[in-house]
Amino acid sequence: MTNSSQRGPLNPVSNEEDTLEVNLRPGRLEDFVGQELLKEKLRIFIDATVRRGEQLDHVLLYGPPGLGKTTLGYILARELGVEIHVTSGPAIEKQGDLAAILTNLAPRDVLFIDEIHRLPRTVEEILYPAMEDFQLDIIIGQGPSARAIKLDIPRFTLVGATTRAGLITSPLLTRFGVIDRLDFYSPEELLAIVARSARILGVEYTREGLLEVARRSRGTPRVANRLLRRVRDYAQERGAGLIDLATATKALALLEIDDQGLDKMDRLLISTIIEKFQGGPVGIDTLSAALNEAADTLEDVHEPYLIQCGFLGRTKQGRIATAFAYRYLRIDPPRNRQEVLF
Repeated sequence: MTNSSQRGPLNPVSNEEDTLEVNLRPGRLEDFVGQELLKEKLRIFIDATVRRGEQLDHVLLYGPPGLGKTTLGYILARELGVEIHVTSGPAIEKQGDLAAILTNLAPRDVLFIDEIHRLPRTVEEILYPAMEDFQLDIIIGQGPSARAIKLDIPRFTLVGATTRAGLITSPLLTRFGVIDRLDFYSPEELLAIVARSARILGVEYTREGLLEVARRSRGTPRVANRLLRRVRDYAQERGAGLIDLATATKALALLEIDDQGLDKMDRLLISTIIEKFQGGPVGIDTLSAALNEAADTLEDVHEPYLIQCGFLGRTKQGRIATAFAYRYLRIDPPRNRQEVLF
């Protein structure tokens, strides 16, 4: 079981890349760029909760990976002035694992569960009374002599994060008081994020250079910061240490990130649907086998951005390539699909 708790700065990690990622994360709601409506709502909820001296209602954040769900979890705890305890759905294998976490919480603490849709159903069942009544239902003994007791636990805030909100069961979903989706970021918002990151990293840059990084970051802050670090490496070794437009363009070309923000796997996904499956529809499991890539990775990492940009469509029969995808790859669609696509 993976569980960590802290107050203030994010937990230290051993991996250098992860450490950099942590250091680039904002610590306050006001420093968090983008998601303006969500931030406004959270500010109201936080201030009202602190004024009453209560725990914040349970929060569910969902959306594609890399948009800031975990960062917002840490920010919520810091703004509330409480500790955050971090774990994930797959790490909680038994009811006893979750019971141990819940009984160690202090009043008003935040429990952050990443990938909450992957909680085992038996574990999820003991969350219901914990979230609603702040009690644990525990069975003592076995067989005819077994008896159930209720154990009071501190009033806490559960912050759940998921990329697959549709997989969360209705009984769990209805126990969240705040449910919000994080959307992709605009290039200007990503520019503000990478500019802040560049200042923290001590990187020299021009606005045009960082805007090129932002434009190709798939609307995702995590991707933007990752690309910034790689472009910084290129500027250091092949340039004059300055991230300008020319340097950013050359570095991103080396990374095989095109001007649409698509990487090698994105392009392979689109071309596979068109060339091997006549443009679709094709099921996700078939695509997974054809590409030798996990279906979850295709659904969570690649598909959301490709659908957002208009390269893919999702139907009941499977995934289809759009007219935009054909034009992007400079491929003429079969005659029997031209009327449908164009």
